[in-house]
Amino acid sequence: MLKLAGRSTQFRDAVARELNLKSSQSVTKPSRRSRRFRRSFDGGDTRDTCHYHPGQLEDEIFEFMSQTPEGRIFKVLKSVSMWSCCEEEPGSVGCIDVLVVGHLKFHRSATKPTYGSPEDFGKAIEELKRTFPGEDIVSTDPEDVYNHGFSVNDYHPGISHSVVVYPSTTEDVVKIVKIATKYRMPITAYSGATSLEGQFRGYFTGGICIDMSQMNQILEINEADSDLVCQPGVGWVEINDTLRDKGIPLFFPIDPAPSATLGGMISNGCSGTNAVRYGTSKGEWFLNVTVVLPSGEVIKTRRRSRKSSAGFDTTKLFIGAEGTLGIITEGSRQFFLRRWPLFTFRIGVGIQCVELLDDVFMHAVNNFGQSGRTWPVKDTLFFKLQGHNDTSLRDTAKVVKEVAEKYGGFGFQLAKNDKEADDLWHDRKNAHYSGLALVPGSRPIATDVCVPVSRLPDLVYETKKDLSTLGLVAPIVGHVGDGNFHAQIMFTNDAQLAVAKEAVERMVHRAIAMDGTCTGEHGVGIGKKKYLVEELGAGTVELMKMVKRTLDPLGLFNPGKLYPDDDENKTQ
Repeated sequence: MLKLAGRSTQFRDAVARELNLKSSQSVTKPSRRSRRFRRSFDGGDTRDTCHYHPGQLEDEIFEFMSQTPEGRIFKVLKSVSMWSCCEEEPGSVGCIDVLVVGHLKFHRSATKPTYGSPEDFGKAIEELKRTFPGEDIVSTDPEDVYNHGFSVNDYHPGISHSVVVYPSTTEDVVKIVKIATKYRMPITAYSGATSLEGQFRGYFTGGICIDMSQMNQILEINEADSDLVCQPGVGWVEINDTLRDKGIPLFFPIDPAPSATLGGMISNGCSGTNAVRYGTSKGEWFLNVTVVLPSGEVIKTRRRSRKSSAGFDTTKLFIGAEGTLGIITEGSRQFFLRRWPLFTFRIGVGIQCVELLDDVFMHAVNNFGQSGRTWPVKDTLFFKLQGHNDTSLRDTAKVVKEVAEKYGGFGFQLAKNDKEADDLWHDRKNAHYSGLALVPGSRPIATDVCVPVSRLPDLVYETKKDLSTLGLVAPIVGHVGDGNFHAQIMFTNDAQLAVAKEAVERMVHRAIAMDGTCTGEHGVGIGKKKYLVEELGAGTVELMKMVKRTLDPLGLFNPGKLYPDDDENKTQ
């Protein structure tokens, strides 16, 4: 534990309170090396006085003595960011928070965020209602706040929010963030609600849910540049429908769940079936984002040019951050759309997608009753092919058929027209709901892992063998062209849930042992955060936490998601 002392009793008391030290504890007095900056939330000049609750963020560099758990004394030069006290009572909302910026490879005592009381949250809700007096903008309806913290598509327990707010502009989001900061109230952004690891669950203390569904406009389409600008509540299906209706020969290739919207797609780092050919959301598909930071500041991560080497890529800082670093808003988010390519080769043929549905899933598709055909109940590969004319498509199909038959495949079928192709692919995209229908009244653990493509057969066979011993219905579907596959384990009671969770753990450990990842596209959320240290290492996870603490020192943005808890780090 670091022993910190400051230049004043106020500073010592603040550090002692936040790090659970006794004020009278003997510590060395540091010498201040330099003052870097001091700022307040309201943008005022605070160099001379502390006039504004909840206080001002002050960065100073201190030199002091510290001690390792083994008792070794050493000198540290450390930057300390703190909320300097105002005239409020110690421990009041927003009054004190200390963030140690930097990392020592010894032992560090981290300060857990302190949130407001139920009374504070009540005041926040009243202020939200005064700020947004319009009808249906601020909702405390019990069904509404619960539905925004629950999903039938996953196994995580539902947790209600305290209030749901429906902003229409970036300025609305800024107002919400400032009210949340004033009352120390957690904030969770909500978009298409298709995430599967609990990313939009409420926090146990209560909090604000920001529903982005009213920010659903395509603001501009730049056909000549193959990009567009839109708000976070726009769905990828809607984008492609709009482009087709306007006769614009472009499309947006990232294709997760059909109802997914761009805000959630960016925040979860999603991909989909087209990743074989077009990559994932962590590629160059999102040129920039406009983000409201936890401080209430609005930033735009870069310009609209196709490429830039102006510093590191801050856009990617928010891709996969799951709403913990900022809230993606309207207007300046660019989406890079590519023209349907001429004949593009990948290992000799124009393959856009390769999808695996195992025999259990093929039975589920037949059982679901939405397909126009009856499929053989066999492990099946779905291909989506590309070509610049019918001849090139037929040539590609011939190669795929020959290779499949060479390795024991049979029953090759090629769609005869666009409608048949759409119907065939619709069966694949309905896989999740087809699986749910297999066990009426059940809920799923819908989980995914990803490994290098060369290791995928080993992973699939070992997992399939493991799942067959559970006594549960557990179909497999995968984007096998890029090494990613999903298992959907159905359960109807707590005992089955426990069995399913153990199977998921084995699958994750198996994937990581093959130099893979605990999640290829579902994200971390609640369900996968305990595996991050095993996959990434403690140093990388600590770097992620440091970024989080720097941007969100109050810990208000989507708490409890993505970052492993300290006890999970120690266990691993």
